[in-house]
Amino acid sequence: MKPSHLGAGGEPRMVGVGVKPVTARRAVAAASVRMRPEVLASLLDAGGPKGDAFVVARLAGIAAAKRTSELIPLCHPIPLDVVDVELTADREAGVVTIQAEARATARTGVEMEALTAASVAALTMYDMAKALQRDIVIERVELLTKEGGRSGVWSKEGGGAAPTPEIAVHEAAVITCSTRAAAGERPDESGPAVVAALREAGFEVAPEPILLPDDEDLIAMTLARLADGGARLIITSGGTGLTPGDRTPAATLRVLDREVPGLAELMRAAGLASTPMASLSRGVVGSRGDSLIVNVPGSPRGAMESLQAVMPVLRHALQQLGGGDH
Repeated sequence: MKPSHLGAGGEPRMVGVGVKPVTARRAVAAASVRMRPEVLASLLDAGGPKGDAFVVARLAGIAAAKRTSELIPLCHPIPLDVVDVELTADREAGVVTIQAEARATARTGVEMEALTAASVAALTMYDMAKALQRDIVIERVELLTKEGGRSGVWSKEGGGAAPTPEIAVHEAAVITCSTRAAAGERPDESGPAVVAALREAGFEVAPEPILLPDDEDLIAMTLARLADGGARLIITSGGTGLTPGDRTPAATLRVLDREVPGLAELMRAAGLASTPMASLSRGVVGSRGDSLIVNVPGSPRGAMESLQAVMPVLRHALQQLGGGDH
């Protein structure tokens, strides 16, 4: 197997990613910085000779992740969604463990961004403490896990690539976003009702809703996989309210190409005919490629009212997304 960054003649090249689908990507990397325990104690207790080393190292790691393509010649510039760098100190061992996480919705992975963040945070720790000890050791810069794209999920503990399970492609699919339902703590009543309504309207729909917890990354990744895999209509149920755990609209916005606000307004108007609480729904509707993604509320009544409100125009919307005439 030839490295992907080498051309036919062995010359270095940037890998073309233009044909890859845009999906939710995540990577976590780690590094360790080993020093004498008394040096680490000085950094923790007195701020060290240059101030708060941990704060500076964290900021340096975040800044480095954002400039990875400038540092690594063949990396693609990526619009990062999140970069997080955490440092944990073991006083007795004199070890600082760094863990860096990078997330993006992009055509290529963020492993290099996570590794760069961990590496630069470690180098910054060295710089902050070198006046106290010259032989500080940076060790075990490594990738811990990656998610997203066609290669699926890989983790260090798993010992190799573990492709994300394939989701059977249907014309339509339903996702129930509920941590309690996904954990089996309560029955999913809205998802099956939406499936039945779509089937009655003539859609070829996956027979069972996909149950997901209120995890923004997981929801976004599943939406992208379904849309990029050929599902034309994706209905999500739940997670559209105002509680801190309601993450479905945010996850949906991460993967959309365009919003279709008129359909979201139509659903809220239908709900307001029954209850003023419908005004609190944050559900969005939009397109990804030629797929339409619709957020409906999690209650069976709210889900059905919203779905029935937009049902008359769903077929026409899909025809337009597929290139049909107005």
